[in-house]
Amino acid sequence: MPQSLSTVYIHLVFSTKERRPILRDKAIRESLHAYLGASSKQLGCPPLKVGGVEDHVHLLCRFARTITQAEWVKEIKRVSYLWLKEQSREYLDFQWQGGYADFSVSQSNLPEVIRYIEEQKQHHKKISFQDELRALLRKHEIEWDERYVWD
Repeated sequence: MPQSLSTVYIHLVFSTKERRPILRDKAIRESLHAYLGASSKQLGCPPLKVGGVEDHVHLLCRFARTITQAEWVKEIKRVSYLWLKEQSREYLDFQWQGGYADFSVSQSNLPEVIRYIEEQKQHHKKISFQDELRALLRKHEIEWDERYVWD
Protein backbone atom coordinates (compact mmCIF):
# COMPACT_ATOMS: atom_id res chain seq x y z
CA MET A 1 0.00 0.00 0.00
CA PRO A 2 1.65 3.28 -1.05
CA GLN A 3 -0.23 5.38 1.53
CA SER A 4 0.09 5.19 5.33
CA LEU A 5 -3.21 5.49 7.17
CA SER A 6 -3.86 5.42 10.88
CA THR A 7 -6.66 6.07 13.35
CA VAL A 8 -5.43 5.53 16.89
CA TYR A 9 -7.04 7.23 19.87
CA ILE A 10 -5.12 7.70 23.12
CA HIS A 11 -6.37 8.69 26.58
CA LEU A 12 -3.44 10.25 28.44
CA VAL A 13 -3.41 10.90 32.18
CA PHE A 14 -0.69 12.59 34.25
CA SER A 15 -0.55 14.53 37.47
CA THR A 16 1.25 17.36 39.12
CA LYS A 17 4.37 16.44 41.08
CA GLU A 18 3.30 14.71 44.30
CA ARG A 19 -0.30 15.31 43.17
CA ARG A 20 -0.12 18.84 44.59
CA PRO A 21 -3.47 20.62 43.95
CA ILE A 22 -1.72 23.58 42.35
CA LEU A 23 -4.28 23.93 39.52
CA ARG A 24 -7.05 25.20 41.83
CA ASP A 25 -7.70 28.39 39.87
CA LYS A 26 -10.44 27.48 37.38
CA ALA A 27 -9.44 30.13 34.81
CA ILE A 28 -5.79 29.02 34.81
CA ARG A 29 -6.81 25.34 34.68
CA GLU A 30 -9.11 25.94 31.70
CA SER A 31 -6.43 27.98 29.94
CA LEU A 32 -3.92 25.22 30.63
CA HIS A 33 -6.30 22.63 29.17
CA ALA A 34 -6.68 24.78 26.05
CA TYR A 35 -2.91 25.17 25.83
CA LEU A 36 -2.37 21.41 26.20
CA GLY A 37 -4.90 20.81 23.42
CA ALA A 38 -3.27 23.35 21.12
CA SER A 39 0.19 21.92 21.84
CA SER A 40 -1.01 18.40 21.11
CA LYS A 41 -2.59 19.57 17.85
CA GLN A 42 0.71 21.19 16.79
CA LEU A 43 2.34 17.80 17.28
CA GLY A 44 -0.18 16.23 14.90
CA CYS A 45 -2.34 14.78 17.68
CA PRO A 46 -5.61 16.73 17.57
CA PRO A 47 -7.47 16.63 20.87
CA LEU A 48 -11.02 15.39 21.22
CA LYS A 49 -11.23 16.40 24.88
CA VAL A 50 -8.91 17.88 27.51
CA GLY A 51 -9.87 18.16 31.16
CA GLY A 52 -8.97 17.45 34.71
CA VAL A 53 -8.96 18.87 38.19
CA GLU A 54 -6.55 20.53 40.61
CA ASP A 55 -3.92 17.80 40.56
CA HIS A 56 -4.04 16.06 37.19
CA VAL A 57 -5.08 16.24 33.55
CA HIS A 58 -6.68 13.96 30.97
CA LEU A 59 -6.16 14.28 27.21
CA LEU A 60 -8.04 12.28 24.62
CA CYS A 61 -6.58 12.68 21.17
CA ARG A 62 -6.27 11.13 17.77
CA PHE A 63 -2.68 10.06 17.75
CA ALA A 64 -0.30 11.01 14.94
CA ARG A 65 1.62 8.33 13.10
CA THR A 66 4.72 10.54 12.94
CA ILE A 67 5.56 10.78 16.66
CA THR A 68 6.08 8.30 19.48
CA GLN A 69 3.96 8.38 22.60
CA ALA A 70 7.02 9.22 24.70
CA GLU A 71 7.96 12.16 22.42
CA TRP A 72 4.38 13.47 22.47
CA VAL A 73 4.04 13.34 26.25
CA LYS A 74 7.50 14.78 26.86
CA GLU A 75 6.82 17.74 24.58
CA ILE A 76 3.33 18.65 25.84
CA LYS A 77 4.52 18.39 29.43
CA ARG A 78 7.59 20.51 28.62
CA VAL A 79 5.78 23.33 26.86
CA SER A 80 2.88 23.41 29.33
CA TYR A 81 5.36 23.50 32.23
CA LEU A 82 7.03 26.56 30.68
CA TRP A 83 3.68 28.19 29.83
CA LEU A 84 2.34 27.78 33.37
CA LYS A 85 5.47 29.29 34.92
CA GLU A 86 4.93 32.39 32.75
CA GLN A 87 1.39 32.88 34.05
CA SER A 88 2.19 33.83 37.64
CA ARG A 89 4.91 33.72 40.28
CA GLU A 90 2.58 31.32 42.10
CA TYR A 91 3.65 28.61 39.63
CA LEU A 92 7.42 29.10 39.80
CA ASP A 93 7.88 25.84 41.71
CA PHE A 94 5.37 23.93 39.57
CA GLN A 95 6.32 20.51 38.19
CA TRP A 96 4.55 17.65 36.44
CA GLN A 97 5.06 14.12 37.72
CA GLY A 98 7.80 12.23 35.96
CA GLY A 99 5.58 9.50 34.53
CA TYR A 100 2.23 9.14 32.84
CA ALA A 101 -0.34 6.57 31.87
CA ASP A 102 -1.98 6.30 28.49
CA PHE A 103 -4.60 3.96 27.19
CA SER A 104 -5.85 3.02 23.75
CA VAL A 105 -9.49 3.87 23.07
CA SER A 106 -11.64 2.30 20.40
CA GLN A 107 -13.69 4.61 18.22
CA SER A 108 -16.90 3.13 19.66
CA ASN A 109 -15.80 4.18 23.19
CA LEU A 110 -14.92 7.78 22.35
CA PRO A 111 -18.23 9.25 23.63
CA GLU A 112 -17.83 7.39 26.93
CA VAL A 113 -14.25 8.65 27.46
CA ILE A 114 -15.21 12.21 26.47
CA ARG A 115 -18.03 12.13 29.03
CA TYR A 116 -15.65 10.68 31.63
CA ILE A 117 -13.22 13.58 31.12
CA GLU A 118 -16.05 16.13 31.17
CA GLU A 119 -17.25 14.78 34.53
CA GLN A 120 -13.89 14.91 36.32
CA LYS A 121 -15.01 17.48 38.90
CA GLN A 122 -17.99 15.37 40.00
CA HIS A 123 -15.97 12.16 39.77
CA HIS A 124 -13.31 13.46 42.16
CA LYS A 125 -15.79 14.35 44.85
CA LYS A 126 -15.92 10.57 45.43
CA ILE A 127 -12.50 9.24 44.45
CA SER A 128 -8.87 10.35 44.67
CA PHE A 129 -6.54 10.58 41.70
CA GLN A 130 -4.60 7.55 42.97
CA ASP A 131 -7.75 5.42 43.16
CA GLU A 132 -8.88 6.67 39.75
CA LEU A 133 -5.55 5.71 38.18
CA ARG A 134 -5.58 2.31 39.87
CA ALA A 135 -9.07 1.70 38.46
CA LEU A 136 -7.95 2.73 34.95
CA LEU A 137 -4.91 0.47 35.17
CA ARG A 138 -7.06 -2.47 36.29
CA LYS A 139 -9.66 -1.78 33.57
CA HIS A 140 -6.94 -1.84 30.90
CA GLU A 141 -5.23 -4.85 32.52
CA ILE A 142 -1.93 -3.06 33.06
CA GLU A 143 0.35 -4.43 35.74
CA TRP A 144 2.04 -1.84 37.96
CA ASP A 145 4.19 -1.56 41.04
CA GLU A 146 2.94 0.96 43.62
CA ARG A 147 6.55 1.82 44.50
CA TYR A 148 7.11 3.34 41.07
CA VAL A 149 3.75 4.89 40.15
CA TRP A 150 3.74 7.92 42.44
CA ASP A 151 6.19 10.82 42.54
